[in-house]
Amino acid sequence: MKLTKEQKAAHKAAFRTMSPADKLDYIMSYYKWPILLAAILLLILGSAAHRQLTKKEPVIYLALADVVAGEDLENALTEGFLRAEGANPGRQEVYLYRDLYLSDEADVLNHEYAYASRMKLMGAVQAQKLDVVLMNREAYDLLSASGYLLNLGEFVPDSDPIRALLTANAVVVSDNAIEWQLNVASSHERVTETVQNGLALSGCPLFLTAGFKEDVYAGVIANSPRPAEALRYLQYLSSDVRP
Repeated sequence: MKLTKEQKAAHKAAFRTMSPADKLDYIMSYYKWPILLAAILLLILGSAAHRQLTKKEPVIYLALADVVAGEDLENALTEGFLRAEGANPGRQEVYLYRDLYLSDEADVLNHEYAYASRMKLMGAVQAQKLDVVLMNREAYDLLSASGYLLNLGEFVPDSDPIRALLTANAVVVSDNAIEWQLNVASSHERVTETVQNGLALSGCPLFLTAGFKEDVYAGVIANSPRPAEALRYLQYLSSDVRP
């Protein structure tokens, strides 16, 4: 029911004569839900504004496949590259996929983790949110054979010193394994070609003191939408920078 002017005035006068406790009780009795809804709305808007203000833009997406980086090396791989690029660490980042385990061993737990890692990597590739991969030899062989890696022999300029670090691996061009297993084909035929799709980094200063027991390689994902940034990252990895 709509109040008259006289009734509104009477309510205001009565409110002014109330004690602070009575005023609070009155407000909570009649305006609790509007206040609660307004508070929730402010919380949502504040959270969205905070996320927007603190959100970092990835300069490049990096994955560690069957490679574990210590704290010093990880800082060099992320914040070190940002400093070398003159980027703002408060607003930009090297987005890092850690603990991708691609090796397919006999152990069931390892097999399941490898499958989950491959699905995560495949999703990142399809979303074009993966540019460079650091990997051991086994991961390098798997990614190369699957055609994930860019041909660096054609990608790296002839005058770039990192060409001295290029290494080649096999890429599967065709494989009738499924047809052979289903007895559709009389023999298993697997055709491969050798492509320079990796960078051997074990002798570079950044990795010499990192404590790796096996060789470390870098590759660029073939569908990376950030080729210029990926090349600069390879140049950074092979430079004289140290952890």
